[in-house]
Amino acid sequence: MTDFSQHSLLIANRGEIALRILRAGRRLGMRVICIHSEADRGAPYLALADQAICVGPAPAAQSYLNIPAILAAARLTGATMVHPGYGFLSENAEFAQAVTEAGLIFVGPSAAAMRIMGDKISAKTAMIAAGVPCVPGPDTALPEDPGSYAAIADAVGYPVIIKAAGGGGGRGMRVVHAPEALTAAAMLTRQEAGRFFGTDAIYMEKFLQTPRHVEIQVLADQQGTALWLGDRDCSMQRRHQKVIEEAPAPGIDRALVAEVGARCAQACRDIGYVGAGTFEFLYEDGQFYFIEMNTRIQVEHPVTEMTSGLDILALQIRVAAGAPLRLTQSAVAMQGHAIECRINAEDPASFTPAPGVISALHLPGGPGIRVDSHVTAGYRIPASYDSMIGKVIAHGATRAEALARLRAAMDELQITGVATNVPLHQQLLREPGFVAGGVSIHHMEQWLAQTGAADAG
Repeated sequence: MTDFSQHSLLIANRGEIALRILRAGRRLGMRVICIHSEADRGAPYLALADQAICVGPAPAAQSYLNIPAILAAARLTGATMVHPGYGFLSENAEFAQAVTEAGLIFVGPSAAAMRIMGDKISAKTAMIAAGVPCVPGPDTALPEDPGSYAAIADAVGYPVIIKAAGGGGGRGMRVVHAPEALTAAAMLTRQEAGRFFGTDAIYMEKFLQTPRHVEIQVLADQQGTALWLGDRDCSMQRRHQKVIEEAPAPGIDRALVAEVGARCAQACRDIGYVGAGTFEFLYEDGQFYFIEMNTRIQVEHPVTEMTSGLDILALQIRVAAGAPLRLTQSAVAMQGHAIECRINAEDPASFTPAPGVISALHLPGGPGIRVDSHVTAGYRIPASYDSMIGKVIAHGATRAEALARLRAAMDELQITGVATNVPLHQQLLREPGFVAGGVSIHHMEQWLAQTGAADAG
């Protein structure tokens, strides 16, 4: 049995996920080390760590993305494990490899598995081999010569979407509705891919017009056990950025989810994947279509933790250290429903980030309510990083109960001194389409267009 008191965990991240990892590490009996930038020097959660070390100035490129500085911090503090959290270097295969080559344990998949799943083309090839359903379209990159694009698009069927093989986060993609726009869209996407993602490889798929965004959480150990831990619906989005997430996805046949989940677990075994990960799908007309895998912990992992009763962060650390899962698929029982609101320091009408000092803070509570946040009254939100300052999660025996609890919690939440998107969430949780469940990824933007974003304030 692994003795975690012999391990020191360095958290290569910041904010609410750093605090969440810190708590998991402490519960395992580990010594926990937090890195921070000069902008985060006074962050309250740093006082909870056994050691905190500055790795650079405010710009992320000089601190949270600075691999040599992070590895130096690990050496100086005697770390044995490194957890990347989400964002920053969490899906950077070079970082994972550098950590491993330094003789440390990377809390995540191997660099090789990360490279397979980080490239959309090789990921699609691996998923087809595992029997995971994919979006219609060739599983190879488009050739350099655009002369063949028209025939490929005709075979796929318009509308099509051109994507960067190394893309993500909503960048590096263009929808094409007619043949005359195809070549220009492909050329622009290729240029953007080379500029932002380090490879100009692009590929083509069928563009699904009113899909939902549904994902499957997986967890795998080094002994060959791979489990799927239920599904999540993340369709409430704006500009490809998730706003509200829930588990399970409402209105989808549970037998179909189980079939897809089992294939995702098999895919993990096939590629030797170790750790937590998420298979992301578009779901339309009763069919799942794989789009990508996130090889890290997700922002929305709490809704799966609430419905599964599992501490995914602690399990992620355990399997990285070589401990077996000691769980079987039949033992994974999802109970009730959970919904999460992402709380951002931003103008609720314009969505412009709103850094500043939180003058007063009251967090909600009560049965089934969980708040993951690193902020306190007096905390200064820096302008250098993502505007998310926390998450409010509600769990209930039914979706209706979870929704009622979350409405009450969001009405109770008080944050003053900076603008937040709390008023927007208060409206969205009462919006008839979302209340009914099963909305498409376009629903929120359509609602904003109909109501006027300014009304959200």
